[in-house]
Amino acid sequence: MTLAAGPAVSERAARVYRDAIVIDMHNDLAHRMLEDGYDPNVRHEPGFGRDRGQTDLPRLVASGLTAQFFAAFVDAGCAAARSDRSWARAVAALDAVHAFVRAHPDRLIAGRTSHDIRRAKRESKVAVFLAVEGGHAIENSLDKLHALYARGVRYLTLTWNNGNDWAGSSIGVNGTRTGGLTDFGRRVVREMNAMGMLVDVSHASNATVADVLAMTRAPVIASHSCAHALNPHPRNLTDDQLRAVAATGGVVNVNFFALFLDAAFGGEAERIRAEMAALEAESLAGDASAGDEVRATYAARTAQRLQALPRVPLSALIDHIDHVARVAGVDHTGLGSDFDGVDGLLPVGMEDVTCLPRIAQGLIDRGYADGDVAKILGGNMVRVIEAVLDGGGA
Repeated sequence: MTLAAGPAVSERAARVYRDAIVIDMHNDLAHRMLEDGYDPNVRHEPGFGRDRGQTDLPRLVASGLTAQFFAAFVDAGCAAARSDRSWARAVAALDAVHAFVRAHPDRLIAGRTSHDIRRAKRESKVAVFLAVEGGHAIENSLDKLHALYARGVRYLTLTWNNGNDWAGSSIGVNGTRTGGLTDFGRRVVREMNAMGMLVDVSHASNATVADVLAMTRAPVIASHSCAHALNPHPRNLTDDQLRAVAATGGVVNVNFFALFLDAAFGGEAERIRAEMAALEAESLAGDASAGDEVRATYAARTAQRLQALPRVPLSALIDHIDHVARVAGVDHTGLGSDFDGVDGLLPVGMEDVTCLPRIAQGLIDRGYADGDVAKILGGNMVRVIEAVLDGGGA
């Protein structure tokens, strides 16, 4: 097993990783394919940009991953358009992943149940599962929710940073909802339970998380969230929420984004973004006709400044995994990298999907038994997938 330069992996950690079923619950490759013209079929250098990234077919195969959930991310702008843009965006992303899987039958398997995961492990392939990030994608339609399931979607992240008409977000960008579930939102959760689609509370507001956990009849997941106790970012889950997700039989999958891992890094990153947004607004006010060019310029400048910040150590990621395991329980902890969705702002030694074995090493170094490491790497999510996806509903 060959990794990019970084912390070494012992023979023991390599063996534990190699023998385990390894599942990453959140990857934004589909967004990169649509927005950046990123080619997933050829190997790229780690980083973030049209010709750099954290995921592609060669590295996915080399990573040792057994199953990867790719999210069809639907941004807040689609919801603000108040048309069918949200649905169309989700479908385009799903179609892109379907095409990617069909192009590589020797390496990839379309994932629907735990049987596909076990087959992928036997055949040394990667089972590719589909998710949708942003409940506004269903455009307040249960028919569209069912249509997503028919297209292979196996979890729905109820909100993104924007709340929608029926569920509140932890951020509430653009003045959107931060409250709990409406009556329709409860119907959405009931339908997801019934059809066998995982309910994902990452990005959701505290009120929405509480409402979901109070009514669900199936295990709930957080596909890509960190621990609020270690960094009080609104996107992170409190200890009470960690325990409550565990009480449903679910799993909290830890996000690798440096902004959510480390409060000091996050504060500096937010300061830079606010400063650059103000400069962008000033430039647009002076020449609105150059809007696209100005936005592209400031996006590039912002990314450059963020990339220049001191990197967060890998130990910060292990801290969050360890905290979730201690609070929610080792049986309720997993991985949700957010690769290709975090502007390349990742811990040292976790630059792309091939670096995942370092998590096994980090946990072993903290005293975790081999069996518990295997649970965190993916065994816990296999249990939840068996409970929710295999049976076709609660």
